[in-house]
Amino acid sequence: MIPAYSIDPARQYHIQVAKGEIGRYVLLPGDPKRCAKIAKYLDDPVLIADSREYVTYTGTVDGIQVSVCSTGIGGPSAAIAMEELVNCGADTFIRVGTCGGMQQQVLSGDLVIATGAVRMEGTGQEYAPLEYPAVSDFEVLKALEEAAGKLSMRRHIGVVHCKDAFYGQHNPELLPQSSILLQKWDAYMKMGCLASEMESAALFIVSNYRKVRCGTVLLVMANQTRAKLGLDNPIVHDTDCAIRTAIEAVRILDREDRRQA
Repeated sequence: MIPAYSIDPARQYHIQVAKGEIGRYVLLPGDPKRCAKIAKYLDDPVLIADSREYVTYTGTVDGIQVSVCSTGIGGPSAAIAMEELVNCGADTFIRVGTCGGMQQQVLSGDLVIATGAVRMEGTGQEYAPLEYPAVSDFEVLKALEEAAGKLSMRRHIGVVHCKDAFYGQHNPELLPQSSILLQKWDAYMKMGCLASEMESAALFIVSNYRKVRCGTVLLVMANQTRAKLGLDNPIVHDTDCAIRTAIEAVRILDREDRRQA
């Protein structure tokens, strides 16, 4: 494993990974501690680097080289991870994360597969104007939907909400811009946003800019709408269903990529 903060020019500055050390398919959890858990689903996983919030493993799935790299929390660090992974040769990304449900029917333990993301974040605005949409790659989206169906996962497919401030969502009434936050949240609810998280919008925008593919599958940990209504709302932490769905989606994508090649 390469020591953190190596100044080797062959390595990407933040993630400390070099060309040839990762696969074209990369799973992107936010939490660095989740990387070891995902790596257990790979054959012969090797820890490539551990630098800052970026932990990277590479292994195989049915002989396909697949990597895992954490992004940390939020758009800025996620954008850095994707930029540097693309520099190392990756071209297909699946965010494997967690979210909070928004619509009443989105239950704890469900999966949310994002078709697109509300760009209530700042990172993407340095890449594209706000009128440019943050959307999932269609091939990755199809693979995730097929994988979830094959594994009989309860899932929802649609738009997610992305923000930079966690407490802007959870304690909006305490913040100076409370009226704006609450008004926008009400609009997102009326528009049918399924869940809220912090990375997909930036990843979708950066992937479009870098001409690579990206999709998102999320575990619903809890749902604040259901909590406010006094409905059943357990907190779920086990990301196994999201990881399994992402791994199966890689298999599907690889078969289609080989067929087209």
